[in-house]
Amino acid sequence: MMVDNKPSLVGLSLSELKEKMGEIGVPEKMRNMRAKQLWRWIYHYGIKDFDVITDMAKDLRAKLKENFTLERCEVVERLVSKDGTRKWLIRPERGIEVEIVYIPDVARSGALCISSQVGCTLNCSFCHTGTQVLVRNLTAQEIVMQLMVARDDLGEWPTPFENRQITNIVFMGMGEPLYNFDNVETAIEILSDGEGIAIGRRRITVSTSGIVPEMNRLGQIGVMLAVSLHACNDKLRDVLVPINKKYPLEELFAAIRAYPDLSNSNRVTFEYVMLKDVNDSIDDAKDLLKLIKGIPSKVNLIPFNPWPGSDYVCSDRAKVKAFSEFLFANGYSAPIRRTRGQDILAACGQLRSESVKKRASERKTD
Repeated sequence: MMVDNKPSLVGLSLSELKEKMGEIGVPEKMRNMRAKQLWRWIYHYGIKDFDVITDMAKDLRAKLKENFTLERCEVVERLVSKDGTRKWLIRPERGIEVEIVYIPDVARSGALCISSQVGCTLNCSFCHTGTQVLVRNLTAQEIVMQLMVARDDLGEWPTPFENRQITNIVFMGMGEPLYNFDNVETAIEILSDGEGIAIGRRRITVSTSGIVPEMNRLGQIGVMLAVSLHACNDKLRDVLVPINKKYPLEELFAAIRAYPDLSNSNRVTFEYVMLKDVNDSIDDAKDLLKLIKGIPSKVNLIPFNPWPGSDYVCSDRAKVKAFSEFLFANGYSAPIRRTRGQDILAACGQLRSESVKKRASERKTD
């Protein structure tokens, strides 16, 4: 993020902040200390003005102000659903737009759904987001800024350790996180640091459609795993989640079973969108049980969110309930995800759809 050709320090890692201290002439032996001070002011207090820093000399604050900003990404649009869900359309740079969704009253308090890419390459046939062409990966700074924007709006500074509004982060927005692994990993390091934002890694979930070569690496950084499954045989999953052609179910489940530290307190979440007469029968539920047998896991059943041009319809409520009850009866938690934010197109699979439609003519004139 650049304002008047000055880069923002918000969203940078500790090592990057240390480099910035060197750029403005801070002696090498003082850079680490100054970077740590800045870290706490940015990520614990959420400051927007260098002048509020009380443990730095006036001349150093002046140098910071002269060379850098504390700007976040531009907030283009902010919408609040009738159910309390919030959605922000942010613009990291000209021509680049990303959506963030805050969902209250889940987990301990609220979850923030963030994006890792602008657009997506996976082309999952039921997902509107997946129909939008990949523009580029988001930087670690741009990923972290999504949380900063949400906390600004919720008034959640300094970092609260009790009664938080954002307790959990889910990488379930636009893009495939494991195709942007390095930036996602750096962002997680910033988001989870106890001296700043301090969201524990067990409260950060990364969702993947099954990029098998990166899954063990993800396990090494200690976050929760979610797998966008949606089908229990290769023939159907090849259609619904085309990456399955490259990494079929046998390879995917071998990687899941090898995921580090799986236990009842560290379960895999399987995401399963309910599509009428496609994957919603009791026979499908039986096939799902065979796949996940012995894996500490739960299944999130997701009612399909319709979008213009889709060939799919959401399963009947009774069928979704029967599917859920069958899994519960066989020892697996299978909650039906409550659809949130549908009136502002913030529900699963809908991100950025409306902004693309509304701003198509606008972008032609950019």
